[in-house]
Amino acid sequence: MTVPTEVRGGVTGIAMVGCSATASPTAQAKGRRREVVVSGRRVKTVDVHAHCAVPEAMTLMGQTLESSALLMSSTQERLAAMDAQGIDVEALSINPYWYKADREVARELIRIQNERLAEFCAANPERFVAFASVALQHPDLAAAQLEEGVKKYGLRGAGLGGSVNGLELADPKFHPFWAKAEQLGVLVFIHPQATGAPTELEHRLKGNGGLGNVIGNPLETTIALSHLIFEGTLDRFPGLKICAAHGGGYLPSYAGRSDAGCVTFPERCTRPLRKKPTEYLRQLYFDSLVFTPEALRHLVAETGPGQIVMGTDYPFPWTKTSVDHILSTPGLSDAERAAMLGDTAARLLGVTA
Repeated sequence: MTVPTEVRGGVTGIAMVGCSATASPTAQAKGRRREVVVSGRRVKTVDVHAHCAVPEAMTLMGQTLESSALLMSSTQERLAAMDAQGIDVEALSINPYWYKADREVARELIRIQNERLAEFCAANPERFVAFASVALQHPDLAAAQLEEGVKKYGLRGAGLGGSVNGLELADPKFHPFWAKAEQLGVLVFIHPQATGAPTELEHRLKGNGGLGNVIGNPLETTIALSHLIFEGTLDRFPGLKICAAHGGGYLPSYAGRSDAGCVTFPERCTRPLRKKPTEYLRQLYFDSLVFTPEALRHLVAETGPGQIVMGTDYPFPWTKTSVDHILSTPGLSDAERAAMLGDTAARLLGVTA
C-alpha cells in the first residue's frame, strides 16, 4: 500500500522510501529510544547511509514511487525504527536518477530536492541531516549546487552515483565538482547506481539471485574508487572527504592486488601516484554494511578504524542490527567502537556529538 508523505512540523514533500520497517513491539509499546553506551559514555549514533525520495522532483523525470516499486512510510514509522535500533541521527541521501536530464530540468529538479531535504531536516533537527543532490552530468552546475546546498540550505555534503552516463567519477570533466567539494571540506557519499553493474556486465548478472544488486552494486563502487586512485584524482584533490557505501565494495578485500599490479606489469601503470594504491584507503571512508563481524574486522584491518562509519541502507531491510554489528565485532577498542557508531560521522557531518 502507499502511505501519504508526512513530516513533523507541517513540512511535506519528502518520502521515506523502501520496505516499511517498524520498531519491535516491545520498543513501540514502551515508546523509548534505545540509548547506546560504550564504556560508560552515551554515544550519539549516526547512520550515514539512509535513503529517501522527493516525489515532486521525480515527476520532472516522469517517475513516481509506484513505478519504482517503492513504498512510502511515514516519518513516525522511521523514527520508531531508528529508536528501536538505537540510531540517533540519519544522514539522508537520494540515489541519482537524473543524470540524463538536460541542464534546465536538472537545475529545477535539484532545487526542489535540496529545498525539501532542508525543510525536512529543519523540522526534525535532532534526528536528520542530509546530503545535497547535484547534477553531476553538468559539473559546473553541480559545483554551484553543492555550494548552495551547503551554504544556503545547511546540507552536509553531496550524494553521488558511482558513474555518470558511462563516465567514471575520475574523468577530468568532473574536476570542477571535486575542486568545490575539497574547497568546502564536506563529505561526498558515493552510492552505486540502481542498475548496479557496468553496462557490459549487465547481461551476465541477469537471472536468479538479484546479482545486479548483490554483485553489481559493490562492483561499481570498486571500479569507481579504483579509478579515483589510479587516475590521480585523489592526488589532485588530496583534501577530499569521500565515503563509499557497502564497505567500499570489493576494493578493501583485495586491495593488495592493486599494489601488485603496477609492480608486476609496470608498463600498464603510466600515471605515477604519490603513494601505493592501498595507502589511499586510509584517506577514504567506508560504511559498515558488510554483514558479518569477520568482514568488519577485515575492513578495519585494511582501512583503519578511523575510516569506518555506520551505515544501514535504511529502509531497505538488509539489516536491523548495525549498532550490534559494531558492538559485537571482536578486536575493537571502546574508542574505536564509539568512533564507528557515531563519533567519526558526527565530525564529518557537523553533528553535535
